[in-house]
Amino acid sequence: MHIWRSLEEIPTDLGPTAAIIGNFDGVHLGHQHVVETARGLADRDGLRLVAVTFDPHPLAVVRPDLAPVRLTDLDRRARLLQEAGVDDVLVLQFGRELASWSPAQFIERVLVHGLDARVVVVGANFRFGHKAAGDVETLRADGRFAVEGIDLDGAHGDVWSSTYVRERLAAGDVAAATEALGRPHVVSGSVVRGDQRGRDLGYPTANVPTGGVAAPADGVYAGWLRRLDVPGEPALPAAISVGTNPTFAGERERRVEAYVLDRDDLDLYGVPVEISFVSWIRGMHRFEGLDELLAAMADDVRRTRTLLG
Repeated sequence: MHIWRSLEEIPTDLGPTAAIIGNFDGVHLGHQHVVETARGLADRDGLRLVAVTFDPHPLAVVRPDLAPVRLTDLDRRARLLQEAGVDDVLVLQFGRELASWSPAQFIERVLVHGLDARVVVVGANFRFGHKAAGDVETLRADGRFAVEGIDLDGAHGDVWSSTYVRERLAAGDVAAATEALGRPHVVSGSVVRGDQRGRDLGYPTANVPTGGVAAPADGVYAGWLRRLDVPGEPALPAAISVGTNPTFAGERERRVEAYVLDRDDLDLYGVPVEISFVSWIRGMHRFEGLDELLAAMADDVRRTRTLLG
């Protein structure tokens, strides 16, 4: 897979393509449906499938006050798109210039001249161009490529979207987020040194900054930790704490801390890891003393073991 970070990086001998366009934040099941449809059309016509996405999120430029927290960083987004079936990813740097392009300019510069697109697949609610003036019908009216607009997917009366996943995470409902994503939500990064209080209490934790990626609501979760520096390394069961630690005075920094069950021998400082959230256990509480805190932590571990089987 190639990741092109500008139109100029697209090779001149790329040949005709099928293109999908969107932010694809999270690459949830709705996004995967778009990829699956486009993959079938690309294979039918012998085309490479290119995902066109944007960095940063367009709202970060046109309405910074409304810019959402990301579900995935750009590298993970590209990997997930590849796993879903995309051949290459074109990342358009979204700034004031790109925001000013009319729908006709976007079509000409990106789809026709840049990608020689013969098929374009987008979600039915896709909008593009200056002031979001373009839509699926705008694409169809151009006439130089076939267009598929995919109806939005969902379940239980909810439409799956990146916004929906963020809302579920903010509510601590990681099970609903998992259903919409088709996999558990992940926070990844290199383990940093904390205050080592967990180690002193018998529950050493791996502390991972969120890196600007959405973390679930403050609380304790059952999930998995997988180190990324060793290919094929299996995921390890973990009790995961998100938030500040209200039991200890002065704690203000919001953290993601994972205790790997029954392991006090892991040296993970500086190691890139991936923490995935499977099930909510409890909210974050202030305990009156260490005995009460330790009893709660022991129960967290017991429930994590049960939930993860």
